Amino acid sequence: MSMMKKTALPLMLLCLLCAGCATTGGGTEEPTVTEAAPAAEVAEAIEEAAPPADDSSKQEEGEVAIPVAESEQPTQPTETVIVKATRHQVIHDLVAEGQTLLRDVELQYFFTGKGKNPVLRGRPVAFALWNEEKQEWSVAQIELPRPPVRWKPGRKPLPFRNLTPGIEARHVKGTGAERLMFSFSQDGNPLKVYGRKFPVFDNNLLKRKQWKAVVQTAKPIVYLPFTEDTFDPGFVSGGKEFLVSTARQAIEELRLAQVPSAAFPGELLADSIPLQVVTTLAVIEQTDDKDYVEKQALAFDEVLSQYGRKQEEAYRYSVSSANAIGPMQFTNRRGKGTYALVVRRCPAAKLDPNFERGATNLLNAMKAAVCLLDLELAAMRADIRTAYLANPAVLGIFPVAA
Repeated sequence: MSMMKKTALPLMLLCLLCAGCATTGGGTEEPTVTEAAPAAEVAEAIEEAAPPADDSSKQEEGEVAIPVAESEQPTQPTETVIVKATRHQVIHDLVAEGQTLLRDVELQYFFTGKGKNPVLRGRPVAFALWNEEKQEWSVAQIELPRPPVRWKPGRKPLPFRNLTPGIEARHVKGTGAERLMFSFSQDGNPLKVYGRKFPVFDNNLLKRKQWKAVVQTAKPIVYLPFTEDTFDPGFVSGGKEFLVSTARQAIEELRLAQVPSAAFPGELLADSIPLQVVTTLAVIEQTDDKDYVEKQALAFDEVLSQYGRKQEEAYRYSVSSANAIGPMQFTNRRGKGTYALVVRRCPAAKLDPNFERGATNLLNAMKAAVCLLDLELAAMRADIRTAYLANPAVLGIFPVAA
């Protein structure tokens, strides 16, 4: 996890998320004492997850791996309810319609150059657009340049091609599968974005410049990032409930497995890390520092809204510039990242050994996060661990923000 930068965020989020959070009950069986991971090993794994030392943003995204894209879950249709729908129910239905519309849309690929191996010009992305005034759908496609342009928010605009005449497009944020978003209008009227189709490419084929094979093996994912059009207080409250419920399940599964704590020998891992810290981490790992500076608590609500709308699918395509992936932002670079560490050092938790699958599954990633935080506590001085025992809900942010 990329737990290096944020210090004030966790304290504020504890207030946001504590409602409904209760500490779990203690176990009756005494766990087996295990050897703590050496401090140097923990430090090395955390260093792998550290973001770049510059002013990087979560909007600067890495490439999603093909195995992650291939595990995309289809959207389940909602049941028809004969009552006046709430706004978040209307949004949910429009997103479902937009996704259905995009399933059969063919992405437009263009090649340049001559010869046996023409070069792929860019990455096409399709958007499902809803005209509120006319109550009708349309589809727009844009093309991102290849190779990708290094873009930073607040600087030069992201270059792109608009492939749909008659519809105006403007880049809003992001560069990759999790956050890329545009705004659209037609004849001066705004069009709301309720769906997006984004192709994931095979990185090995990209490196070998096998452009036709890149297109033939591309895995398009229909996934809608957070947009202002989909923000709703109903999703925010639903996101809080979902995170609390998932974190509680993660901790209870660790308790049932009798996983021992490395930081506190003789104690259960499930009793070493408070539920509030786990839910807080799931939010701050997806909150952009710049968004927090500009929006304060609203930045948290936007992340919670996405969790409420997408549930277990939220942030599974999140890839940082340091190649940390998934909702809890684990790394696995050359087998020395944070995920490899917890799989190796926390065997009783029975974490999914497959990095792409395990780090993008929120329940599994939360269990892995509990393991990692415990290992970090074990690597700290004894006086810090003693102080932590006196107030874990507050001092538990120390390994998060250290």
